[in-house]
Amino acid sequence: MTRGVGPDIRAIEREIQPLLGSGRFEDAEAILRPYLASGSGPLVLWKWLAAALRPQGRLAETRAIQEMLVANAPGDFPSRFDLAETLLLMGEFERGWREYRYRYSLAHTMVIERKVQRPRWDGQPIPGRTLLIHDEQGYGDTFQFLRLVPWAKARSGARIVLEINAESLPLAQRSAGHDDIVARGTLPPAFDMHCEMMSLPMALGLRLEDLPGPIPYLSPDPARLERWRRRLADLPRPLVALAWAGRPTHFNDANRSLQLAQLAPLGRARGTLLSIQKGAAAAQADSLPEGMSLLSLSAEIADFEDTAAVLCVADLLISIDSSPVHLAGALGRTVWVMLPKVPDWRWLLDRPDTPWYPHTRLFRQETRGDWTPVIARIAAELAQLRAA
Repeated sequence: MTRGVGPDIRAIEREIQPLLGSGRFEDAEAILRPYLASGSGPLVLWKWLAAALRPQGRLAETRAIQEMLVANAPGDFPSRFDLAETLLLMGEFERGWREYRYRYSLAHTMVIERKVQRPRWDGQPIPGRTLLIHDEQGYGDTFQFLRLVPWAKARSGARIVLEINAESLPLAQRSAGHDDIVARGTLPPAFDMHCEMMSLPMALGLRLEDLPGPIPYLSPDPARLERWRRRLADLPRPLVALAWAGRPTHFNDANRSLQLAQLAPLGRARGTLLSIQKGAAAAQADSLPEGMSLLSLSAEIADFEDTAAVLCVADLLISIDSSPVHLAGALGRTVWVMLPKVPDWRWLLDRPDTPWYPHTRLFRQETRGDWTPVIARIAAELAQLRAA
């Protein structure tokens, strides 16, 4: 680097971005460090360094850089959102929820933000008025945060209109806290204020110690439940539902999804493994690894109502981080979740349980990308369960 001449940002970007994109985070860090050795340098280099450190699990260093970025460029909303996810992952909910409101200030999320011509509810009592709570993001988020609708009703004193995606609507209809419910994309009744479902934690001042609240807060359809009880009645127990892959378009899918073949050690003992996997990955059950026994229900599961009923008949769900985990947790079912070394923010750090769901256990990677010890631990636990 020539004295007095700043680094060639575009050249560094051409070198760094492929490394970040392919998971070579240590290599990216090694390239960036010399440019920042003095403790100062272009903010964009610091941003790339944080992106290299966080997947390595170095959260304290990551947070320090993100705090610096936000302090020096408060209008850099992607940096504020990155900080929000780090704060929430570290369990610092108060500031984390405040920063999380910048989630719709990102280039790829602006197009899905709801432009509502009413004030956003801030948690104050509004008796005699109508509050629209509308869901957002993925199905798992909806299942996780539906618990807060009754809390919002109690705090606001308002008439609650819940607007929710059509796929989750039947389950939500049997939940508490709303006075009216409509499918997303239809015209809701008149309302005075609104709140996104995932802005409820900020409005309510949600703390870790407030969780989990009443469990279960979702319930299966009785007719579906009876149908699946009959369908699965003659299978050897325990019945273990299994999901191994998430939505391929999810930005972090490569970090959280597996191949069914990796789970072969789970299918070699007493009991019955039930595939509830949906999407393209369900086809992996058509050619099972040698020695693995699994019954695929994927083609028979039409919707979340079927999934909920199956989960309520099964003894256990084993899954990667995906929507069935949150559905099972909301139903009060027993869940074992396989998590990458640096998980999504909602799973926090360094704990085998989660405040969100009291019947859920977390099996975490110790080394980034290495699922083998995780699966071995689960297989050993499952063998004990089957023996009992």
